[in-house]
Amino acid sequence: MENKEKIERKEGEPFSLEQTFEQLEGVIERLQDNEISLEEAFREYEQGMKLLKQCNEAIDRVEKRVLEISESGELCEFE
Repeated sequence: MENKEKIERKEGEPFSLEQTFEQLEGVIERLQDNEISLEEAFREYEQGMKLLKQCNEAIDRVEKRVLEISESGELCEFE
């Protein structure tokens, strides 16, 4: 599958959560392709798991920040 759509970004710049979800949706679509080989499916699965981990980490950061705001009643940066 040479025609994979990838979101372009600058070197070292992280994807936004929305961009990561878009990439994850692309992985799911490619995995549902009946023409995909087992090797390609495994590579897509690995990529999907990496993207899922990135999404979970981003969501965890937001949840921690929301909890911190809720406890103090003020906006505080989470480190």
